[in-house]
Amino acid sequence: MCTVIVKTGQPLTLMGVRDEFADRPWEGPGEHWPEHPGVLGGRDLKAGGTWLAVDPARRRAAALLNGHGRPAAEATKISRGDLPLLAVAANDLPDVDLTRYDPFHLLLADLTRVRLFGWDGERLSAADVPDGTSMIVNTGLNPEHERVAAFRPRFEDAADWRELIAAAPSADPAALIIRHELPDGRVFASLSVTLVTLAAEGVTYEFTDLTADSGRIGSKA
Repeated sequence: MCTVIVKTGQPLTLMGVRDEFADRPWEGPGEHWPEHPGVLGGRDLKAGGTWLAVDPARRRAAALLNGHGRPAAEATKISRGDLPLLAVAANDLPDVDLTRYDPFHLLLADLTRVRLFGWDGERLSAADVPDGTSMIVNTGLNPEHERVAAFRPRFEDAADWRELIAAAPSADPAALIIRHELPDGRVFASLSVTLVTLAAEGVTYEFTDLTADSGRIGSKA
């Protein structure tokens, strides 16, 4: 379960909480993709893509969440991690064969518009995200989800979103920062948080590694 929070306006504010198996290798933010010069993001070392890409020059950001539905065929399946990179380049849903991807939600934001694309393995949906503060989880824009019901009002009212990620990890379905110890010994947890603002005068990018003792890694573009 990942979470994306977005607040429209000037500046546009976007936060992505990445939940993943703790033993899946990854590295922190950088310009990791020569074919996408200038694009920032953390990199998944297993498949090479990212969960949240930011293009400071174009004032764009794209965030990926796993979705629910029919998985892609194993013989032709490819990683969803290229989708945020392709989306910030095209400023649209990438022109790809969606049947090769497992279900996903893809949020794409720039200074004028925030869109949410959804693929359930059979059907594609696309909609503008409403003005104000929205939360997207693995079931999409779902106001009845426990996490959304608990946290969207808090994000709407908070002056500093960083305060809302400071809680200790929890297995509670309504928790924002999670940690689940599974019967097989693996851990599924919130591994990082990315906070981005997009404005005409510039972009800020702040990355918090929740697995590191030192905590936040900050950078601006």
